[in-house]
Order: sequence, then structure tokens, then C-alpha cells
Amino acid sequence: MSKIDYQTLLDNALKSVVKDALVHAQFNGLGDGTHFYITFKTRAPGVVLPDFLRIRYPDIMTIVLQYSYNNLHVSDKEFGVQLTFDGRPFFIRVPFSALVEFKDPSVDFMLSFHPQGGPVADNDMELPLDERPDTIPDTGRVVSLDEFRKNRKK
Repeated sequence: MSKIDYQTLLDNALKSVVKDALVHAQFNGLGDGTHFYITFKTRAPGVVLPDFLRIRYPDIMTIVLQYSYNNLHVSDKEFGVQLTFDGRPFFIRVPFSALVEFKDPSVDFMLSFHPQGGPVADNDMELPLDERPDTIPDTGRVVSLDEFRKNRKK
């Protein structure tokens, strides 16, 4: 018999609080000084983010929803929003599974999450060295370029 994973159950319940707060903002807007700080893992599966932001924030990123955001859309598993970076609008999408923290400082409210899974990257070169696939067998032999050139001319 498997054990009950209470941390996952709690994270899922608290993520529904975040979802409901975002749905409220989607339909009613944010008023009375309300603003959200949303921190998420930038390389989690399903996160859509412009490349320059993924480079600038390789692990986690915090966005602020307060005055200048547009097209907030919330579904059961994720939210998407248009934000302005470097004077240009970009649409980002964040699955709730990528959340690390949600804050509303206007009412001194904060939730922390424990995202599951290992590192995810766009290519193998972005993974830590110990996580890269071993594609070149180590023969213990050093090959010089001269040897390669000789074999190629034959």
C-alpha cells in the first residue's frame, strides 16, 4: 500500500487558491492596491517565455501583476498573461505546476510551493554536466587533428 503524499495534496489545494485569485483578477481586475508577485520555474514543462527572458532568468523568475498587464487568461492547469519587458509586450504562459511562490503584499498574503521534477532544458548543453547524456564513449585515447586529417586523405 502506498503512502499518502500530503505535500502534493496541500500544494494542489493551495494552487487552487492561486487559480481562484487569478480568475477574480481576470474578470474583475485588481483594485485597492492589490498586486500579485508570482514566482515560477522558468524551465518547467509547459512554461512559455521569450528566449531572452529564459536566458536572463535561467532558473526562477518573478512577475508582478499590478498596473500594466493584459489578456490574463486562466485555465485549470495554467495561466497566461501579456506583460511588457524592455518596452515591448510579450505573452507568457505558466502552468500551476511550475509555481514556487505567490504573494499579495497588499494583504500580507503568501503561499510557497514545492515544484516536482528535475531540471528541464531546451537542449542538452543547458543541463548540468552530471545530467548530460553520455553520447561520446570515453576510450581513454587522445586523437590529434593530424591523425584525423591523415585518415581522411586515404
